[in-house]
Amino acid sequence: MAARPTGLASTHAAAAHGRSLPMGVKLAYAAPAFASAGLALPIFALMPKFYSDVVHVPLGYIAIAIALARAFDAITDPGMGWISDRTRSRFGRRRPWLALGAPLCALAVIALFAPPRALGPLGASLWFGVTFTLYFLFHTVYFVPYGALGYELTPDYNERSSLFGWREAFALTGTLSAGATPFILSEAFDDPRAGYVSIGLVFAVLLVGLFGWLVVRVRERPDFAHRDPNPLVPGVRRALRNRPFRIILLAYVVFSLTGAIPVTLAPYYITYVLRPANDGLWLTYVIAGYVFAGFVSIPFWIWAAKRFGKRRAWLISIWVGISGGTPIFFLGEGDMVPFLCLILFTGTGLGAGLLHGSMQADIIDYDELHTGRRREAQYASLWSIVPKFVAIPSAALPLAVLGSVGYVPNQPQEPEVLLAMRAMLGLAPASVGVIGFLIALRFPMTEAKHREILEGIEAHKRGEDAVDPLTNEVLPPVQGRRVDDRTGWFLDHFSRGELRRIVRRSAGRALFDVTTVGMLSLIFFLGASTWVFAQVRDVTREPGTGTTLGVVLAGFGLTAFVFHLLRLRSALRMRRDPVDRDVLCAHLEPSLGAVAGRREA
Repeated sequence: MAARPTGLASTHAAAAHGRSLPMGVKLAYAAPAFASAGLALPIFALMPKFYSDVVHVPLGYIAIAIALARAFDAITDPGMGWISDRTRSRFGRRRPWLALGAPLCALAVIALFAPPRALGPLGASLWFGVTFTLYFLFHTVYFVPYGALGYELTPDYNERSSLFGWREAFALTGTLSAGATPFILSEAFDDPRAGYVSIGLVFAVLLVGLFGWLVVRVRERPDFAHRDPNPLVPGVRRALRNRPFRIILLAYVVFSLTGAIPVTLAPYYITYVLRPANDGLWLTYVIAGYVFAGFVSIPFWIWAAKRFGKRRAWLISIWVGISGGTPIFFLGEGDMVPFLCLILFTGTGLGAGLLHGSMQADIIDYDELHTGRRREAQYASLWSIVPKFVAIPSAALPLAVLGSVGYVPNQPQEPEVLLAMRAMLGLAPASVGVIGFLIALRFPMTEAKHREILEGIEAHKRGEDAVDPLTNEVLPPVQGRRVDDRTGWFLDHFSRGELRRIVRRSAGRALFDVTTVGMLSLIFFLGASTWVFAQVRDVTREPGTGTTLGVVLAGFGLTAFVFHLLRLRSALRMRRDPVDRDVLCAHLEPSLGAVAGRREA
């Protein structure tokens, strides 16, 4: 009798056949989320108020620094995904970056939590901006490969929910632990600066230790690690042709419009709108209650995903947020108990975060059916870049709005400031939640369709045709398509409109189109950047909301310029060595020129 595989060998065997992952592997993968998610609360919810009320950085400049850091973070995500997918080492594609990124991020956290006392307003603003940006940079270095590793550990529809359920449990536990930060700061430390330094050190050590355990304990799937990578720009285009990806990405974009508002404004809302006797203690109760409700709801969401499907469970979680968030607008001074009850109710939807990673992994399988490649890290980065850009206003604009309407630190606020806090925290997230719900209704993936997708992937490996279960299109294997794989990826450096112009005119048209849109993007970036710099020369004056939006627009312009710059080499190649017109026409047909027919409905 053959020996039963154990340890790392059993991990690979289980992954390959869709069986349950060993519990040790699940825990080793999920545990680092404790430190990574635990850091998010003090950084996003408490750090702005710490720098504005303790370090005395003008609120508008905190908003500008947040916007700059988030814009830079969004730009680096696709690059990190591309790098990780192309990494070839004896340790795999993901683990080298986990081992590098986590310690560097820990150092950035320590610096962010410990601004020198001697810094004046300008120096403190620069310190916050630089360390905040470095935190996001190094967070990207480890987090994009970390997400990609989870997508590829198992192909099983329900086992993925279990894996990401464990990750969500550790993430919520870390957030719950961080929820005690306000109470610790107010009760255990006379000097808040010393308290933040201590908290930063604790989470920095946890980040390094837990990711170290992951690197040692978990191995990557060798059948994925040695597949050919794809070019960056064509990978983006092909991902955007993935219908389930487009739907879930659009929903995330809508939710991101106000996604950072609750965590950013909650400390201000509690202190100045509800005005409890001990705002630090109540903030701890609110954070702990919200996260604890999400934690205890995780088994329900795993059951719901298995019983009703991930799509229906996702829709239920969205509606929980909508119905629980709206009444927050109507609360006022002394309404701490009703506020806490609403937080507990909406917190139950937090546990549904496990569905996101599980659904994303299914979408990557659908991409493999069409492209024949595994692109976990590229998808992980693409899921981040657009929502992150859209989330910049939700993280920075609320602070800029408060500064514009007359917010004064540590003083009773004017009615218009209180109204702004109530409207932004209560009505804005609920409004976009309704829009996101309507978009999520269109998500097409089910367990049965996912099973057909996996069967189609196996058929392609055997050299047979497969059927796309979402469109009923018949897809030949990559090597049997009318446009060969290498040429198809090359042509996807160009949009369909650009390819049509090449067919109608000449191959040199591609260089003109790429250069034109690249220069327009550069001009847009320079114009927005000039506007921002003109507004922030005087550190004593609040820069206002327009300046924050200028940062967002500049980030979009820079990202677009880099995207088109990466296409320049392919445009030069197209002019030098044109692709045959018949091949171009075949590529312009639906499904990359690969459709051989349609299955009977």
